[in-house]
This record gives sequence, C-alpha cells and structure tokens, in this order.
Amino acid sequence: MENINCQGCGIHIQTSDPDQAGYTPENALNREIVLCQRCFRLKHYNEIQDVSMSDDDFLSMVSQIRDKEGVVVHLIDIFDAEGSIIKSLQRIVGNKPVILVGNKMDLLPKSTNQRKLTQWLRSEAKKAGITVKDVYLISSVKGHGITELTKAIEHYRNRQDVYIVGTTNVGKSTFINKLIEQTTGTTDVITTSYFPGTTLGFIEIPLDDESAFIDTPGIVNKRQMAHYVSGSDLKVITPKKEIKPRVYQLNSGQTLFIGGLARLDFLKGERQSFVCYFANELAIHRTKLQKADNLFEQHLGELLSPPDRDTLTILPELAEQTFRFENGKNDIVFPGLGWITIPDGELTVSAHSPKGVHVSIRNSFT
Repeated sequence: MENINCQGCGIHIQTSDPDQAGYTPENALNREIVLCQRCFRLKHYNEIQDVSMSDDDFLSMVSQIRDKEGVVVHLIDIFDAEGSIIKSLQRIVGNKPVILVGNKMDLLPKSTNQRKLTQWLRSEAKKAGITVKDVYLISSVKGHGITELTKAIEHYRNRQDVYIVGTTNVGKSTFINKLIEQTTGTTDVITTSYFPGTTLGFIEIPLDDESAFIDTPGIVNKRQMAHYVSGSDLKVITPKKEIKPRVYQLNSGQTLFIGGLARLDFLKGERQSFVCYFANELAIHRTKLQKADNLFEQHLGELLSPPDRDTLTILPELAEQTFRFENGKNDIVFPGLGWITIPDGELTVSAHSPKGVHVSIRNSFT
C-alpha cells in the first residue's frame, strides 16, 4: 500500500490493525478525503475513539509538543493506579502543569474516604516522578466531578491548549466527550468544529480561537492486567456498578482465590475479617492453604474462572509476594482487579498475581 496520511490528524494510514493508530478499512482508501477511523468517527458521529500506541511511539510523537505551552490532564483508573499512571509523563510533557484525574469513582463503595484516596493518588504520582498541580476524582460515565474539573482546567490553562493523556482502558474517550460537552455546553461541538491538518497522531478540538483540547492516543502499558485477559474476561473483572464489599472470616492456613487470576494466602495471625473489593461478578473462592495448589492445577479456567480459554493462552504464571503487618488497617491491592482490606493486627500473608502485575500495599481508605 502506498504511503497515505490521514487528512484529519496526519497519522500514517494502515489497514491491518483496528486497535492501532491510523487504521482505516481498505475500502475507505478510495474516498476523495482519506481519514483514519478515529478521525472519521469524530467527524461524522461526534465521537472520540481511543486507539493504542506503544510507549516508545508515543514518546517519539509527543517530542514535538514538549516545549509548547499548555496544561496536561492525566487520566488514570482508580482501580489500576499502578498500571495507568504514566511513569515517563514528566519527561514527555516537560514543565507543563499536570492535573491528575482519577476516573471511575462511581464504582467505589460508599465507605471510601475520598480525602485519603486523593492523598494516595498524589503520593503514587510522586513515586512515579510526576509533580501534580491538583487531583480530581470523577466518573466519565456518570459525569460526577466534571464541573469542578473543568473549572480547574480553565484556571490552569490560561487560554492555552489542554493535552489529554492516558493509558488504554482508562475510559479516556468517554471522558473527553463528557469534558467537551461540559466545557462548551453543546453535544455537537466536535462535528461543527472539526478541521483537518492537526498535529501528527493527535486530534485537536478547538476551545476558542487560540486553543484546543488535544486528544492523544492511549499508551499501552504492559503492567496492566487488561493486557493479559481476553475481551470476555475483561468485562467480568471490570466493575459495572458500585462494588459491594464481601467479608470473609479467615483462620491462618486459609486461601482466597480471586477467580483464577489472583490469590491471597493467610499464613500467620489470629482469626481475621478480610474484606474484598472486586467486581461483583468476579467469583471468590475460599479453601484450605494445603489444598490450594491442587485446586488451582485441577480447576483453573473452570471453578476458578476467569481465566477463559483465550486468557489462558496469554496469562503469565502467578508470582508470589509475602507481606508482614504489625499495625494499622491496610489494603492489599491487586492492580486492575481490586483490593482486600485487612484489619489492624499482626499477620503475614502471601499474595499471588500474574508476573509483571505487581501487588502493592497502602493504608486503607475504606
């Protein structure tokens, strides 16, 4: 195929992978104006469609905007902060002010302490080397927190461009559409304002005569659980409604399986209440530790599901981490799945997760 660039965003057109930047169906190449699928849906259906791009490709692409003025809105998934915070972000965007936005707050249990959650997200960003101006909790689907966020964006952007960045699977497309609707007060601004000739691989949606929202492709981060499960399993592990806590009274020597994707062994301590926060559809199984390995080997993909057959072909083996606690209420976080809250007390647990998707500990905010 001859080299063709999208007349909307300038990205190189390709016809082989619908999930990657620049895709368009082969029959669209005969049109007078050739647009990638992302720009086509923007122009004709008023929709922002997210596409994925490798970290290296993204770094190469954004080098052209590093020294430009503007504000960065970094959207992350509250349920997968480890996998969705872009650790190279400061290097990518330079000295632009960064607003960190935690998405999917409508799915959190009502017992969540939002102040503690905000503090935790700020500390996670700091560990990643990102200096943030502010942190906001929102729901792209429900629109919660969007009004407060748009006010903050207006304050920090000073009539300059707004760059929206995020990994894949954080809800960026829904977020941008909601943000544009909130900012402009209309639902057809994309269609009426669309124009070709934007920065390569980006899509610009004008805010005024001088500035625009600039949508960037989602970065693929292999630390995300979403990259190791099938589309069907992703629907199971992704919460659709507010999470309902599930409480298990465990004695030492007992194990909890989170489907067949993760596992927690209670190795040492007094009888405790373990509170599980995962998608309501994700099955949790309790068994004796001495039977756990055999149960996993014999029933993975059946009783212990997900994974389904497709996931089993790509799921890494489970890696084990051991944690000892002496005091304080803590969360054991399984990135991309959820977390288990353990009470104050002395205990030792072992957490198993797919290799590369690391379990972490935080002070509980529920």
